[in-house]
Amino acid sequence: METGADNKPYRLSKDQHMSQQSSTASVSVIGLGPMGQAMVRAFLKAGTEVTVWNRSSAKVDAMVELGAKRANTVAEALDANEVTVVSLTHYDAMYDVLGQATDHLAGKVIANLSSDSPEKARKGAQWVRSHGAEFISGGVMSAGDNIEHPASYIFYSGPSEVFEAHVELLRPLSPPEYLGVDDGLAQVFYQALLIVFHPWMLAYDQALAVIARSGQDVGQFLPFAQRAAGAYPFFMEEYANQAKQGGWGDLSAFKMMDAGAQHIIDASEEVGVDATISHVSQSIWRKAIAATEEAGKPVSVFELFGGTKS
Repeated sequence: METGADNKPYRLSKDQHMSQQSSTASVSVIGLGPMGQAMVRAFLKAGTEVTVWNRSSAKVDAMVELGAKRANTVAEALDANEVTVVSLTHYDAMYDVLGQATDHLAGKVIANLSSDSPEKARKGAQWVRSHGAEFISGGVMSAGDNIEHPASYIFYSGPSEVFEAHVELLRPLSPPEYLGVDDGLAQVFYQALLIVFHPWMLAYDQALAVIARSGQDVGQFLPFAQRAAGAYPFFMEEYANQAKQGGWGDLSAFKMMDAGAQHIIDASEEVGVDATISHVSQSIWRKAIAATEEAGKPVSVFELFGGTKS
């Protein structure tokens, strides 16, 4: 059972399941970086026949040893199966790769699971369709390239009929989450989550550096960091609810966060740790203070970032 754009469940009919099982037992994968290789392994584990292509042959050799079939050209990869999964660095790479065999795209289905901006995904979809192929886009939320991690899933967007026709083929990659017909929607949600993840990664390294430079054991700190993360879902829900009303905070709260940021900066710099991220955070709190004082009413960070009431 899948969820649609309105979050209401829908079920594939028995005929749809049977059709998928009989017509989508094989797939091509183009792009064998860490994520592409993980996808090939997942398909093979599920019993799906996989044809692979990559610019460098060494990565192809490794997948062939696991049971995949080799495509010597992009055209061969496209010809081998109805559906081709693309896992590349960005959409520009898709043009470079598929552009070698545009006359082999007609009648095919391209599932591009590469990362890029929503607008580039929309333009990529138009380009693929202009050559006679169907298209769906995806964003892979995973623990690195561990797509078998329980927290892993994949956002999909594009025509619902294309997604429904091939979801069973793609299911071994991670649980699917279909968002809607807008080709860029998967990237909207995917990039929004990466907006959270990237600064968290950097901030966590800064925290670990403070612990280490203070002469303390990072291992001793770890369980406390994990314990603190347990409160994050609470804050996520609170901030999301506040965003619907225009955002969180008032002048006293912003001043408190400004002071707190200074404490973090001092704790970091006292032991020689780079506090660039904390300085940036403090500058944003100070923008909120200045905007609030100028407006004579609270101006939230959500509003400063361009957010609007829903």
